[in-house]
Parts: sequence; C-alpha cells; structure tokens
Amino acid sequence: MGRYVYDFTDGGRELAGLLGGKGANLAEMTRLGLPVPPGFTLTTEACRAYLETGAEPAGLAREVSAHLAGLEEGAGRRLGQRDDPLLVSVRSGARFSMPGMMETILDVGLNDDSVAGLAKVSGSARFAWDSYRRLVQMFGSTVMGVDAALFEGALERLKELRGAPDDVHLDAADLSGLVETYKELIHRETGEDFPQSPTHQLRRAVLAVFDSWNSERARLYRHREHIPDDLGTAVNVQRMVFGNLGPDSGSGVAFTRDPATGRRGLYGDYLPDAQGEDVVAGIRNTVHLAELEHLDPHSYGQLRAHMRALEQHYRDLCDIEFTIERGKLWMLQTRVGKRTAEAAFTIAAALADEGLISPDEALARVSGEGLARLMFPRFDASATGDPLTRGLPASPGAAVGAAVFDSAEAVRRHAAGESVVLVRQETNPDDLPGMVAARAVLTSRGGKTSHAAVVARGMGKVCVCGADDLVVDTEGRRLTTGDGTVIEEGTVLSVDGSAGAVYAGAVPLVDSAVMRRLENGTADGADEAPDAVVGAVTRALENADAVRRLEVRANADTAEDAARARRFGAQGIGLCRTEHMFLGERRRLVERMILAVTDADRDRALDALLPLQRGDFTGILTAMDGLPVTIRLLDPPLHEFLPDRLALATRLAAAEARGEVVDTHDAELLAAVNRMHEENPMLGLRGVRLGLVVPGLVAMQVRAIAEAVVERARAGGKPRAEIMVPLVGDVAEFRLVREEVDRVLAEVSAASGIPVACPVGTMIELPRAALTAGPIAEVAEFFSFGTNDLTQTTWGFSRDDVEAAFFSAYLDKGVFSASPFETIDREGVGRLVETAVTEGRAARPALETGVCGEHGGDPESVHFFHSAGLDYVSCSPFRVPVARLEAGRAALDQGEPGDSR
Repeated sequence: MGRYVYDFTDGGRELAGLLGGKGANLAEMTRLGLPVPPGFTLTTEACRAYLETGAEPAGLAREVSAHLAGLEEGAGRRLGQRDDPLLVSVRSGARFSMPGMMETILDVGLNDDSVAGLAKVSGSARFAWDSYRRLVQMFGSTVMGVDAALFEGALERLKELRGAPDDVHLDAADLSGLVETYKELIHRETGEDFPQSPTHQLRRAVLAVFDSWNSERARLYRHREHIPDDLGTAVNVQRMVFGNLGPDSGSGVAFTRDPATGRRGLYGDYLPDAQGEDVVAGIRNTVHLAELEHLDPHSYGQLRAHMRALEQHYRDLCDIEFTIERGKLWMLQTRVGKRTAEAAFTIAAALADEGLISPDEALARVSGEGLARLMFPRFDASATGDPLTRGLPASPGAAVGAAVFDSAEAVRRHAAGESVVLVRQETNPDDLPGMVAARAVLTSRGGKTSHAAVVARGMGKVCVCGADDLVVDTEGRRLTTGDGTVIEEGTVLSVDGSAGAVYAGAVPLVDSAVMRRLENGTADGADEAPDAVVGAVTRALENADAVRRLEVRANADTAEDAARARRFGAQGIGLCRTEHMFLGERRRLVERMILAVTDADRDRALDALLPLQRGDFTGILTAMDGLPVTIRLLDPPLHEFLPDRLALATRLAAAEARGEVVDTHDAELLAAVNRMHEENPMLGLRGVRLGLVVPGLVAMQVRAIAEAVVERARAGGKPRAEIMVPLVGDVAEFRLVREEVDRVLAEVSAASGIPVACPVGTMIELPRAALTAGPIAEVAEFFSFGTNDLTQTTWGFSRDDVEAAFFSAYLDKGVFSASPFETIDREGVGRLVETAVTEGRAARPALETGVCGEHGGDPESVHFFHSAGLDYVSCSPFRVPVARLEAGRAALDQGEPGDSR
C-alpha cells in the first residue's frame, strides 16, 4: 500500500505531480516560513485509485484520521468540537491550475451544536451563522447534488424581503433562518438530511472533490487547455481562517505583477469582512489592493514582503490568495499566475533584465500562440465614439459579437457560425461552455481577479469585468446602461478588453502595434500598445533566431505574399503552388489546353501560358532574391479548372428544352468534365501522374522557371529556384519527370548561355513514398513533407468530409486530443516523417528536408519537426513569426519552463 496523505510540512513544489499544484505550493510556502494555516494533502494517486475502482483505496481513511488527529492536536481542539470547533476547508488542487472547475467546501465541521460554540468563541453570532449557511449551501450543491440556483434563489428572496443590497446586511437571525431553509431544501430535493457528523462531512467532501475531476466543466477546461485526463486531483484539507469576522478581517487575491499587462507594481483585489470565494465569485465589487494600506497597514506591509519573497523564490509572476483574520495575515495559496500574451512577453523580458532568469528561460516562457494573439487587430480608436459602458480591463484584445445572456445561447449561436459576446452579472464555473464559445465576456460585477477575469485571461478571451452601471436582466435577455440605453439580445457589441470599454455596433479594426513592427519595423499608429510589449516581442524573436536550428520559410504564391513573408523574417519560400496561377482570366487558356484535340493545339495553349508563368516566377524570385524558392509543379486534377459539372449540364439541358442552339464550347467542356470525372479526385489523376499523362505540361512549367532564373541572373539578381515534384509514390515516377526537368534546364542553359542549376526534389505526401524514401532520395535532392495530404492518406480521411462529419465527436470522446490536421499526429504521421528522414539521409547524407503543410506554423508541431531533424518548416506568411519563435524554443535545452496552465 502506498502513502496517500502528506502534511504541509512534508512536501514541496517538486512534488506537484503527487500533491497537485496547490498542495505542493502550500508545502513550499510552509517550508519558506510564511504564515500558512496548517493542513494536509490527499494525493493525486489516491484520486486516481478512487476513480478507477469507485471505492476509497485501502488505508486512506486511516491516514486521513491520523493527520486530522495531528491537526487537532496542533490547534488544541477537535473537528466540530461543540464549544470551540476546529473547522477545515476541503479544496481541489490538480497538477495544473483549473480555476473554479472543481469543487471547494468551506467550514467543514459545523453542525447544529457547534455553531453556538463558534458564536461564543468568536463573539459574533452573525459570523457563526454566516459560516454555517456557507457550509450547508456548498455541501448541499457540491456533495449532495442540489441545484445551486435553488440556494441562490432562497438567498435572493431573503435579501429582497429584508431590503438588503447584499448578504453582509443580513443579521444573525436572518442567517439562522436561512440555514433552516437550506436544510429543508436539501431534504426536499434529496430525501436526506444535512449530515451532522463532522467526520462524515469531511469524508463526503473529500470524495466529492475527487468526483469533480470528471465533471463536465472540468473535462471541457482540460480539453481546451490540453491538460491530460488521467492526472487526477489532489485534495487539500486545511484549518479554516476567517475573513468574515468583521471590519478588521477580509480576503483578497494578489499578483506580484499585473497579469493583464505585465507591469510591475501592486496588483489585486481585497474585500473586507469576506471569505475568499466572495472575491473570486464577483458577487460583491472589491476594492483595489492598495486600499489595504489604509485599512490595515501592518498586514499590507507583511503582504508586500511575502509577495517579493515569493516572486524571488519562484522567479515568476505569482498569484496569491490571502485572508486577514482580525489583523493576522494568512497565506492560503500561491501559484505561477496565469497571464495574457501581452503580460507573458513583458514579464519574461523584465525578469531577464532583473537577472532573475536567463534570456533562454525568458524565451521558454513565451509562446507562438501568445505571439499570434498579439498580432491580432485592435479597434480603431478614431472610430469608436462614446462607449456604452466602462469596466475593468480584465483581459486585453478586441472582439465583436452579438450580445447573449446565458451559456447555452452562446454555444448555440457559436455552433451556427455567429460571433457572440457573453454578458452576465458575474460568471461561475458552469458558464465555461459559453465562455469557450464567446469572443468576449462582459460582466457587471467582479474585479480583475474574479472568475470571469481569471478564466478569460487563461483562455486568451477578451474580457471586461465590473461594469457596475449596467443592469443585466438575464431572464429578460437585455441589459440597461447607466444612461438608460437598452441592449436586447442579438445586438452587436464591440468589447475592448485593453481599455475596459464597450461600444455599440461593430467598431473597425486596425493592425496591432506588434503587427506593425513585424510588418514595417515601426509601432507607430493609432494603437497605443505599450512600447514594452513591442520591445519584448522583438527581443524574444531575436533570441529565438539566435538559437534556433530550423529555418523558417513561407508558403507564398505571389510576389506580394513573398515580399510580406520576407518582412516577417522568412528565409525563403518552402511552397509556391503553381495551380493558383491558373485561375481568373487564365482559366480560359487552361480550358484550351484541356480541350485540345491535337498536339499542336495543346502546344499553342501551353505557349500562351508560358510567358505568364515566367512573369509570376520572376516576381517571386525578385522578392526572395538570394533565398530559396521551392516551386511545386501543378498538383490538382485538371477538372478543377473547368466549370461545375452540374451547372454545365443544367445550362445545356435548359437550352435544349427551349429549342436553342447548344453552345459548342459548353458542349465540349461538358464532355471534358465527364471524361475527367473521378469519384475520389484526391487519389486520382493529379500531381506527378498529371505530369506523366499530359504531354508538355511539365516542360512548360520548368521552362518558365528556368527562363525566370535567367532573367533574374541577367538583371544582377541571385535567383535560387528549386523544383518540387508532387505526390510521388514510386521512384520510377520521379525518375521519368526528373529526366524531362533536366532536359529542359539544359536546353534553357544552352540557349541563354547562363547555367541554370535548380535542385529537384519531391513532396512526400503518401505513406508509400515515406516507406520507400531511400530509393527516392537517390535521385531526389530534397524532401518536403506535405503533411496535409500525408495526414489524409495515413488516416484514410477526406479532410473536407470528415472535419464537419465527426471530428467534434472524436475530440469529445478523446480519440483526438487535437485535430491531426492542426497538430501533427506524432505516433502515425510523425513516424512516417521520421522514417523518411532517416532512410532518405542514409541514401543521400546531404538530403535537405522540410515541411510545407499547415503544420509548419503550428507551435507543437514545430517542436516535433525540430526533434525529427528537419532542416526547415514552411507556413503562411502570417505564421512565420510564430514559427520563428517556436523553432527557437524547440532548440533550447529546457528544464522546467514556467507553466501557468
């Protein structure tokens, strides 16, 4: 039998996997000598054993009893003691922070007898009955399964009856009556009485917290944050300290730096005469933490000292929960704090400047996903007008959507493709599905450390909290602003989480300061983003560029895209798709080539396309002068360049029905479409097969490339064109095309007098190509992995069909942790990539390898490609900075980077 329970004096943050983040950090603060109420932790192993079997693991009850006895001995009183009760809190604490997603029960140990003893020893009957009603309410909903709204409804009716604006204005008699109302409600809903045995309360509370690991909202949060489902949660049992004992008591949440902006300075919320859940729930509006200096200077000074010590110790932003009990400060929790993308970059740079972390550690603490968020547009300040309301800027960014007033409606509209803003008085954990679906969250109550603010920041959602001039009518599905303006559900709102402002209608967007810096080297403009953020991003990218091994190229098909990619730091073009050059007005020329009856007709059509292709390639080679440009020969089936089959047939049939002369060209097109029709075009006549079947097509494209190289060389440029053959499945296919490529290159070289040497390689996008990479590498000079098609052909998926059909179900059921089209499937597709690299380099040691699928810009996939030994990744121009950053992070010999999940 293993050990399942640890005292706070036994652990430390190195045991976070066993004790959970909260338990490990409570033990760490205890080790540092900070004022932590004593307690003990039931491990994640105990949780996993319980969830696997449905029963408490053997020996757990005995260990809990022994540690409880030690807690009682230290306190000099027993759990639930009639005349002076020891009370405990029971809190969840997983390895990674999941704010509000699992359960907490406070004041465990109170019952009908000990509430009188608590009133006597505390000198406050109101406090005792307030504590008891909190226990009955939490226990009833969390442990016994009573709808929490029933308790809230009873409380609201009592406040309305008494004319009380909040629960602080209810007296002891009110709260005593409320306890009885709650107990009757529990009996009516469950058939059980509220348990009076303190040890029974403790046991059931612990098991309820274990069970909450598998609650729907916890599962949804883990899925979004990529937290494994098999970790389990620890449970922390801790002696209660009380912030609701009067004006000399209170509770608060503090951060060592601003988690929204990263600025140094005191940051947080405080609520006098309140327990901690009142602060995070946003039920009452808090005061800024700075007010504590006036309310309790001694505790304020202690708190500041502890915050400095914790940041120095953890070398990161720390999130702290504390309670002051009649002038005595207690530290209830610390963790590495969740932060916005803006704060992550700013804090990492600042901590490096202060010498707390190295530049490489600073790079490890930011992410490509965060950089992408900073590149998103912002509202145009010149076009906003007067705001409907202002609140606290809880999570930055700009979002536009239709106002909705409950989570279910947000989910419904989001599923229908509509952008929404979730509007609530305050959010609670049950609102998580709506928060995930919404573009922004707006609340009329709560501070910057409320549930809405903390969860929104963690998810990168725009959030404005505490807009207290709003009256939010959830039943009527409307809100009323301070000046009387009524906003009905469905009305479009623009939410500025950076300024804390909300506007009517859709406000125009402009590039962010970070985007302008990346685009043109300056952050000037209407957006007033702090210089610190732009500077921090610039430094992070410079550091990433200095340490990364992977090159980063771009997928670009026009000179304009190529130029933009180069400004973003691309080191070449990894994929230039020539099929995009055959659209628009050129489609008629492609039709002529397809409809050609004789070789001469086909040659004339190809001759007309040649100068157009040459001009395209010349422009791209000019934009990328001196850098490699990998040009893929035509890949899609030719029928994609012809009109829709059904539309053509309908048009011809209608003409015949009207007795009109059928258009000869349309008839020829329909015949061609019917001739080329395929049941599964993705696996049909495309790629290298097309080049082998359609005479002259490869030669025309290669000649255009070679002549563009000659033109650039004559102009004094340094063109570096590379020719890529798509969809090769067998080395014989590649050899045949390679012979034609070499022949055309030699002809152009001889005719121009300028040597044209273009490396010729292939796109690995079929499993057979990956498994026969050795023979292919003997004649191919580079491999570029087309991971989009390689994923389709490995899984047997048609992406266009399966993503809408069942991917959401696969994600929900855990078949995928992420879509294999977004993040590389390491076990399947990844193994094919590794096999191809290994066998290809065995045949050709200097073989260059890269990836040009969408995975090239996915942060997690970039790390895989680094470990697989690829030479470069290629992605859309917008993702180039993201890939640069992640390539640098992948190159680091990382220890344990700050993880604020």
